Amino acid sequence: MDWSDLRIFLAIAREGTLGAAARKIGQTQPTMGRRLRALEISLGQTLFQRTADGLVLTDEGAAVLRHAERIEDEALALERHVSGAETQLDGLLRLSSSDWFGTVMLSPVIAAFGKRHPKVTVELLTDARLYSLPRREADLVFRIKPFSEPEVISRKLLHIPYALYGKKGSKPPRAGGAVRVVTMNAEFADMPDAVWLKRALPNAAIASRSNNRQVQAELCASGDGFAVLPRPLGDRDRRLVALDVGTAPPGRDTYVGYHRDLRRLARLRALLDIVIERLAG
Repeated sequence: MDWSDLRIFLAIAREGTLGAAARKIGQTQPTMGRRLRALEISLGQTLFQRTADGLVLTDEGAAVLRHAERIEDEALALERHVSGAETQLDGLLRLSSSDWFGTVMLSPVIAAFGKRHPKVTVELLTDARLYSLPRREADLVFRIKPFSEPEVISRKLLHIPYALYGKKGSKPPRAGGAVRVVTMNAEFADMPDAVWLKRALPNAAIASRSNNRQVQAELCASGDGFAVLPRPLGDRDRRLVALDVGTAPPGRDTYVGYHRDLRRLARLRALLDIVIERLAG
Protein backbone atom coordinates (compact mmCIF):
# COMPACT_ATOMS: atom_id res chain seq x y z
CA MET A 1 0.00 0.00 0.00
CA ASP A 2 1.31 3.44 -0.99
CA TRP A 3 1.44 6.07 1.79
CA SER A 4 0.55 8.73 -0.76
CA ASP A 5 -2.77 6.92 -1.38
CA LEU A 6 -3.50 7.08 2.34
CA ARG A 7 -2.75 10.81 2.30
CA ILE A 8 -5.34 11.21 -0.43
CA PHE A 9 -7.82 9.08 1.53
CA LEU A 10 -7.27 11.25 4.65
CA ALA A 11 -7.75 14.47 2.69
CA ILE A 12 -11.03 13.23 1.22
CA ALA A 13 -12.25 12.03 4.62
CA ARG A 14 -11.49 15.42 6.18
CA GLU A 15 -12.71 17.65 3.38
CA GLY A 16 -15.78 15.67 2.33
CA THR A 17 -15.48 16.15 -1.44
CA LEU A 18 -12.95 15.27 -4.13
CA GLY A 19 -12.72 18.91 -5.21
CA ALA A 20 -11.96 20.26 -1.74
CA ALA A 21 -9.47 17.48 -1.05
CA ALA A 22 -7.75 18.11 -4.39
CA ARG A 23 -7.32 21.80 -3.56
CA LYS A 24 -6.05 20.89 -0.11
CA ILE A 25 -3.13 18.75 -1.30
CA GLY A 26 -2.54 20.26 -4.75
CA GLN A 27 -3.85 17.45 -6.96
CA THR A 28 -6.46 17.45 -9.71
CA GLN A 29 -9.93 16.11 -8.97
CA PRO A 30 -9.74 13.32 -11.61
CA THR A 31 -6.42 12.18 -10.12
CA MET A 32 -7.98 12.09 -6.65
CA GLY A 33 -10.85 9.98 -7.97
CA ARG A 34 -8.52 7.52 -9.70
CA ARG A 35 -6.29 7.12 -6.66
CA LEU A 36 -9.30 6.58 -4.40
CA ARG A 37 -10.70 3.90 -6.70
CA ALA A 38 -7.28 2.21 -6.82
CA LEU A 39 -7.11 2.21 -3.02
CA GLU A 40 -10.61 0.76 -2.70
CA ILE A 41 -9.76 -1.98 -5.21
CA SER A 42 -6.51 -2.84 -3.42
CA LEU A 43 -8.35 -3.11 -0.08
CA GLY A 44 -11.42 -4.80 -1.54
CA GLN A 45 -13.63 -2.35 0.33
CA THR A 46 -15.87 0.60 -0.49
CA LEU A 47 -14.51 3.41 1.70
CA PHE A 48 -17.00 6.19 0.94
CA GLN A 49 -20.70 6.47 0.29
CA ARG A 50 -21.54 9.00 -2.42
CA THR A 51 -24.30 11.39 -1.28
CA ALA A 52 -25.75 14.66 -2.52
CA ASP A 53 -23.75 16.48 0.14
CA GLY A 54 -20.45 14.80 -0.67
CA LEU A 55 -18.54 11.70 0.36
CA VAL A 56 -19.36 10.02 3.67
CA LEU A 57 -17.22 7.29 5.24
CA THR A 58 -18.63 3.78 5.24
CA ASP A 59 -18.06 1.57 8.29
CA GLU A 60 -15.10 0.06 6.48
CA GLY A 61 -13.83 3.54 5.65
CA ALA A 62 -14.09 4.61 9.29
CA ALA A 63 -11.98 1.61 10.30
CA VAL A 64 -9.35 2.47 7.67
CA LEU A 65 -9.40 6.09 8.89
CA ARG A 66 -8.30 5.10 12.39
CA HIS A 67 -5.33 3.14 11.05
CA ALA A 68 -4.46 5.82 8.47
CA GLU A 69 -4.37 8.51 11.15
CA ARG A 70 -1.95 6.46 13.24
CA ILE A 71 0.28 5.94 10.19
CA GLU A 72 0.09 9.68 9.48
CA ASP A 73 1.09 10.50 13.06
CA GLU A 74 4.19 8.35 12.76
CA ALA A 75 5.12 9.71 9.33
CA LEU A 76 4.73 13.30 10.51
CA ALA A 77 6.71 12.58 13.67
CA LEU A 78 9.57 11.27 11.51
CA GLU A 79 9.31 14.32 9.25
CA ARG A 80 9.40 16.68 12.23
CA HIS A 81 12.38 14.82 13.73
CA VAL A 82 14.35 15.09 10.50
CA SER A 83 13.34 18.74 9.99
CA GLY A 84 14.17 19.61 13.58
CA ALA A 85 17.75 18.49 13.10
CA GLU A 86 18.34 20.77 10.10
CA THR A 87 20.88 23.51 10.66
CA GLN A 88 20.89 25.29 7.30
CA LEU A 89 19.08 28.65 7.15
CA ASP A 90 17.12 27.90 4.01
CA GLY A 91 13.84 26.20 3.19
CA LEU A 92 10.23 27.01 4.03
CA LEU A 93 8.57 28.28 7.21
CA ARG A 94 4.78 28.38 7.42
CA LEU A 95 3.20 30.87 9.87
CA SER A 96 -0.43 31.24 10.92
CA SER A 97 -2.10 34.28 12.50
CA SER A 98 -5.23 36.40 12.37
CA ASP A 99 -5.65 38.74 9.42
CA TRP A 100 -4.87 42.08 11.07
CA PHE A 101 -2.02 40.66 13.20
CA GLY A 102 -0.37 39.23 10.11
CA THR A 103 -0.69 42.51 8.23
CA VAL A 104 0.23 44.99 10.94
CA MET A 105 2.47 43.10 13.34
CA LEU A 106 4.12 40.26 11.43
CA SER A 107 4.70 41.69 7.95
CA PRO A 108 7.46 44.11 9.07
CA VAL A 109 9.08 41.33 11.10
CA ILE A 110 9.00 38.92 8.16
CA ALA A 111 10.52 41.57 5.90
CA ALA A 112 13.35 42.16 8.40
CA PHE A 113 13.90 38.40 8.71
CA GLY A 114 14.06 38.09 4.92
CA LYS A 115 16.88 40.64 4.76
CA ARG A 116 18.89 38.62 7.29
CA HIS A 117 18.12 35.19 5.84
CA PRO A 118 17.22 35.55 2.14
CA LYS A 119 17.26 31.80 1.46
CA VAL A 120 14.33 31.14 3.81
CA THR A 121 10.84 31.42 2.33
CA VAL A 122 8.16 32.49 4.80
CA GLU A 123 4.54 31.62 4.05
CA LEU A 124 1.98 33.53 6.13
CA LEU A 125 -1.55 32.11 6.42
CA THR A 126 -4.13 34.59 7.75
CA ASP A 127 -7.63 33.34 8.45
CA ALA A 128 -9.85 32.22 11.31
CA ARG A 129 -8.91 28.55 11.01
CA LEU A 130 -6.76 26.99 13.75
CA TYR A 131 -3.91 25.33 11.86
CA SER A 132 -2.49 22.11 13.30
CA LEU A 133 1.11 22.13 14.51
CA PRO A 134 1.37 18.31 14.83
CA ARG A 135 0.25 17.90 11.20
CA ARG A 136 2.75 20.52 9.99
CA GLU A 137 -0.07 22.67 8.62
CA ALA A 138 1.92 25.48 10.22
CA ASP A 139 5.35 25.67 11.85
CA LEU A 140 4.74 28.74 14.01
CA VAL A 141 1.26 29.80 15.16
CA PHE A 142 0.17 33.10 16.70
CA ARG A 143 -3.19 33.20 18.47
CA ILE A 144 -5.10 34.87 21.32
CA LYS A 145 -5.78 31.69 23.27
CA PRO A 146 -3.11 29.76 25.20
CA PHE A 147 -1.95 26.49 23.68
CA SER A 148 -3.10 23.39 25.57
CA GLU A 149 -1.53 20.70 23.38
CA PRO A 150 1.19 18.84 25.35
CA GLU A 151 3.45 18.56 22.29
CA VAL A 152 3.48 22.34 21.69
CA ILE A 153 6.10 24.71 23.12
CA SER A 154 4.52 28.13 23.63
CA ARG A 155 4.90 31.45 25.37
CA LYS A 156 2.95 34.64 25.88
CA LEU A 157 4.33 37.06 23.31
CA LEU A 158 2.67 40.39 24.11
CA HIS A 159 -0.44 42.13 25.43
CA ILE A 160 -2.37 44.21 22.90
CA PRO A 161 -4.56 47.10 24.14
CA TYR A 162 -7.86 47.86 22.41
CA ALA A 163 -9.81 51.12 22.07
CA LEU A 164 -13.14 52.41 20.80
CA TYR A 165 -12.75 54.19 17.46
CA GLY A 166 -14.85 56.48 15.35
CA LYS A 167 -14.44 58.25 12.05
CA LYS A 168 -12.03 61.19 12.33
CA GLY A 169 -13.89 64.16 13.80
CA SER A 170 -16.27 61.97 15.83
CA LYS A 171 -17.04 62.81 19.45
CA PRO A 172 -17.27 60.16 22.19
CA PRO A 173 -20.74 58.56 22.15
CA ARG A 174 -22.95 58.75 25.23
CA ALA A 175 -23.66 55.45 26.98
CA GLY A 176 -27.40 55.83 26.55
CA GLY A 177 -27.26 57.42 23.13
CA ALA A 178 -28.72 55.95 19.96
CA VAL A 179 -25.57 55.31 17.93
CA ARG A 180 -24.47 52.75 15.36
CA VAL A 181 -21.66 50.27 15.90
CA VAL A 182 -19.57 47.83 13.90
CA THR A 183 -18.95 44.62 15.83
CA MET A 184 -18.01 40.95 15.61
CA ASN A 185 -20.28 38.47 13.84
CA ALA A 186 -22.51 36.14 15.85
CA GLU A 187 -19.91 33.36 15.99
CA PHE A 188 -17.55 35.66 17.94
CA ALA A 189 -20.17 37.64 19.88
CA ASP A 190 -18.76 36.40 23.20
CA MET A 191 -15.31 37.89 22.61
CA PRO A 192 -14.40 40.28 25.46
CA ASP A 193 -14.33 43.43 23.32
CA ALA A 194 -17.71 42.61 21.74
CA VAL A 195 -19.24 42.05 25.19
CA TRP A 196 -17.69 45.31 26.42
CA LEU A 197 -19.10 47.24 23.44
CA LYS A 198 -22.60 45.95 24.13
CA ARG A 199 -22.29 46.91 27.79
CA ALA A 200 -20.71 50.34 27.15
CA LEU A 201 -23.26 51.32 24.46
CA PRO A 202 -26.40 49.33 25.38
CA ASN A 203 -28.72 51.28 23.08
CA ALA A 204 -26.48 51.09 20.03
CA ALA A 205 -27.84 49.71 16.78
CA ILE A 206 -25.63 47.19 15.00
CA ALA A 207 -24.77 48.71 11.65
CA SER A 208 -22.65 45.79 10.46
CA ARG A 209 -20.77 42.71 11.63
CA SER A 210 -17.52 41.10 10.54
CA ASN A 211 -15.00 38.64 11.94
CA ASN A 212 -12.25 40.56 10.10
CA ARG A 213 -10.72 43.42 12.09
CA GLN A 214 -9.44 45.18 8.98
CA VAL A 215 -12.95 45.14 7.52
CA GLN A 216 -14.26 46.59 10.79
CA ALA A 217 -11.66 49.36 10.63
CA GLU A 218 -12.61 50.17 7.04
CA LEU A 219 -16.33 50.28 7.89
CA CYS A 220 -15.61 52.51 10.87
CA ALA A 221 -13.45 54.88 8.80
CA SER A 222 -16.24 55.04 6.21
CA GLY A 223 -18.68 56.26 8.87
CA ASP A 224 -20.70 53.08 9.27
CA GLY A 225 -20.38 53.12 13.07
CA PHE A 226 -18.10 53.03 16.09
CA ALA A 227 -15.84 49.98 16.42
CA VAL A 228 -13.54 48.41 19.00
CA LEU A 229 -10.17 47.71 17.40
CA PRO A 230 -6.67 46.65 18.46
CA ARG A 231 -4.67 49.84 18.98
CA PRO A 232 -1.81 48.81 16.66
CA LEU A 233 -4.41 48.57 13.89
CA GLY A 234 -6.61 51.57 14.76
CA ASP A 235 -3.84 54.03 15.64
CA ARG A 236 -2.11 53.63 12.28
CA ASP A 237 -5.23 54.70 10.32
CA ARG A 238 -5.36 58.49 10.10
CA ARG A 239 -9.05 58.32 9.21
CA LEU A 240 -9.84 57.01 12.70
CA VAL A 241 -9.76 58.56 16.16
CA ALA A 242 -9.64 56.73 19.50
CA LEU A 243 -12.46 57.85 21.81
CA ASP A 244 -12.67 57.96 25.60
CA VAL A 245 -16.01 56.78 27.01
CA GLY A 246 -14.86 56.49 30.61
CA THR A 247 -13.73 52.87 30.50
CA ALA A 248 -11.42 51.09 28.10
CA PRO A 249 -12.26 47.83 26.33
CA PRO A 250 -10.27 44.80 27.50
CA GLY A 251 -7.06 44.05 25.66
CA ARG A 252 -5.93 40.61 24.54
CA ASP A 253 -2.81 38.54 25.04
CA THR A 254 -1.13 36.97 22.03
CA TYR A 255 0.66 33.62 22.28
CA VAL A 256 3.13 31.97 19.93
CA GLY A 257 3.63 28.22 19.68
CA TYR A 258 5.51 25.57 17.72
CA HIS A 259 5.85 21.79 17.87
CA ARG A 260 8.52 20.57 20.28
CA ASP A 261 10.08 18.41 17.55
CA LEU A 262 11.07 21.61 15.72
CA ARG A 263 12.82 23.26 18.66
CA ARG A 264 16.24 22.66 17.02
CA LEU A 265 15.17 23.82 13.55
CA ALA A 266 17.62 26.64 12.87
CA ARG A 267 15.41 28.73 10.61
CA LEU A 268 12.49 28.55 13.05
CA ARG A 269 14.72 29.56 15.96
CA ALA A 270 16.09 32.48 13.93
CA LEU A 271 12.62 33.71 13.04
CA LEU A 272 11.38 33.29 16.60
CA ASP A 273 14.34 35.31 17.84
CA ILE A 274 13.47 38.29 15.66
CA VAL A 275 9.75 37.99 16.50
CA ILE A 276 10.59 38.19 20.21
CA GLU A 277 13.12 40.97 19.58
CA ARG A 278 10.55 43.10 17.72
CA LEU A 279 7.27 42.23 19.46
CA ALA A 280 7.71 40.72 22.92
CA GLY A 281 6.72 42.97 25.80
